[in-house]
Amino acid sequence: MGYEWLALAAALLWAVSSLISVTPSRHLGAFAYSRWRMACVTVMLSAMALINGGWASMTLDLALVMALSGLIGIFIGDTALFACFNRIGPRRGGLLFSCHAVFSALLGIWLFDETLLGWKLVGALLVFAGVVTAILFGQKSQKHQIEAITGSLAIAVVLGLTAALCQSLGAIIAKPAMQTTLDPVAASAMRMATAFGAHSVLRLSGAKIAKPLQPINLSIFGMVALNGFLAMAVGMTLILFALQHGDVGMVALLSSTTPIMILPLLWIYTRHRPPGAAWLGALLAVVGTSFILSL
Repeated sequence: MGYEWLALAAALLWAVSSLISVTPSRHLGAFAYSRWRMACVTVMLSAMALINGGWASMTLDLALVMALSGLIGIFIGDTALFACFNRIGPRRGGLLFSCHAVFSALLGIWLFDETLLGWKLVGALLVFAGVVTAILFGQKSQKHQIEAITGSLAIAVVLGLTAALCQSLGAIIAKPAMQTTLDPVAASAMRMATAFGAHSVLRLSGAKIAKPLQPINLSIFGMVALNGFLAMAVGMTLILFALQHGDVGMVALLSSTTPIMILPLLWIYTRHRPPGAAWLGALLAVVGTSFILSL
């Protein structure tokens, strides 16, 4: 098996972790959940960077760049994503998040004079069509609480698109720093630590939005830590190995298959088959992402 297939394993871990996140995120609220998750992942990644000597590659200017990337991509982006999950579930939220490929292409046009023509334009339209299909026509799977829509659908869509946009901005900000000798694990740890610091400041300020909806307990903390371990400590490590030894385009394509992988997992978890529109929407989104990333 080539190293590219590690990206497929990472996509599966991200699908599993998105299901795990639903219960603790709804228990704590998006801000409190993100804060606890970032605390766990910061410890994990910092320890990994310490073990592999990655902190030695971190300079002040690189740290500032990664801190800004973390504030936008993780503090704002991840929090918006979990707030979206709380409202429309991981399947629809994950599809909205897949729009980050489209935003990256649009930002490339704006910042780097790139073009969105030919197959890339087709890909962007397919991602958009997939999201619309799955969200507007894939409503029959609300038999289980994890798939129920809570509150305004419009607000959930805005949150999901905000998460996707922030993911794209965070990646673009980090890109120049990642082309240096900066260790990827140390870079991720810096991004996560900055986001955790921002959440902590918000919590200490007494802001109502940062307060947990319900107190954390051992069971909830275990799910938070497991989610962080699978998604970041293991999932991102697999991606780093895949990028280091495999084809970048294929890694990007395989790692974008999470919206499809989550469907059979939901089927097993809820015992209800997702509607045809959900499968079609996920397929369109993944195919569209492949056009944007690999052509």
